[in-house]
Amino acid sequence: ENIFLLIIMGNPSWRFEGNERKYIEEVLSSGFRAGADGAFTTRLEAAFSQKYNVKYSIAFNSGTTTLHAILLALGCKKGDEVLTPALTPLMCGLSTHYTGAIPVYVDSLPDTFLMDPNDLESKITSKSKVIFVTHMYGGVCDMDKILQIANKYNLYVLEDCAQCHLGKDNKGRLAGTCGDAGSWSFENSKQLTCGDGGIVTCNNEKLAQSIRKIGGLGFKSLTANSGRVRTDRDKLQNPNWDRFDAIGYNYRMNQLGAAVALAQMERSELFINLRRGMGKIYESILSKSELLRPQYEPKGFYYTYYTFSARFSGSEHQISWEQFRKKYMEFGGDGIYAASKLLFQEPIFKEMEIGYGDTPTSVSLQRSLMNFTTNQSCVEEQNVQRDALISTLEYFGDSI
Repeated sequence: ENIFLLIIMGNPSWRFEGNERKYIEEVLSSGFRAGADGAFTTRLEAAFSQKYNVKYSIAFNSGTTTLHAILLALGCKKGDEVLTPALTPLMCGLSTHYTGAIPVYVDSLPDTFLMDPNDLESKITSKSKVIFVTHMYGGVCDMDKILQIANKYNLYVLEDCAQCHLGKDNKGRLAGTCGDAGSWSFENSKQLTCGDGGIVTCNNEKLAQSIRKIGGLGFKSLTANSGRVRTDRDKLQNPNWDRFDAIGYNYRMNQLGAAVALAQMERSELFINLRRGMGKIYESILSKSELLRPQYEPKGFYYTYYTFSARFSGSEHQISWEQFRKKYMEFGGDGIYAASKLLFQEPIFKEMEIGYGDTPTSVSLQRSLMNFTTNQSCVEEQNVQRDALISTLEYFGDSI
């Protein structure tokens, strides 16, 4: 009975069966000093740079603070505009608002649920500064078109890959490596996690140093490559030593978080393959469905299925979103998640009148998207979700 419950409910500890505990013990045993192999933040940054083939990686304490630091380093300030999808988590709009800049809402494509390049270009003004790309649900945006627009109007490109570790476009480029800077999250629900945390990548030394200083309290000793604050002990302990030469925030990742994130990086392909495998199972079931249309993955792209997202058209068949979800759970499925409210639909953004831009397709998508879990640990857990979806579709008379 207990084994059956674990299959149904899932055992969350399976994600931490690599070197997580070993590395945490190293941190504690060293008294939070750098061990023989160096500080874990340094090791994580080196591993991330190697995995993504980028020059600079900088660890942060969350995916939100990475975005704030990048926007500040790109020079965003009051009066600037940041073009951001409306269909994206609130943190994307918040990080823009933190800088004083104005979010300009860009619509999504009805098939990929990702940023619409045509709508993006139509909303560029003389105040535009940054194109804020979000690779939602593990999907990868059309970076060719977006980069062409950015080059045409001389705009920076920030890629938010919080939900898209190791996704690729049709040219084999990893999401997060095409624009001026990339951002990832290690929050608990993400494909790789250390509970909470984030990391930034870029290839420009000046930008990398600025991002690191903004996230590291503005310590003078910080460089694009190094987050070390304590360098020469004689200088550091001298009363004439100047410590800070920039205004920064305390956004640094702690060593315990970095230790867990590094261990997760070592098994990244396993985690992504499991998520992608679950996504493809859902996709195959829905090949003939009239109720659910999966997020479209163009030929040559490699989506990583942070979640499996599909557009629900049950209202056309007198089936409500809530009815379908309830029946799916009755058949043993995990909960189905709705798309979060669009940025401008959230109460605080409406109240404060933050940002502008009509996005009719995103409004329609927000009401109809169903996001299915993909974080199953094994075939047995995946089969539970597969069978629940098949049974639900059959119950409602859908084609499978």
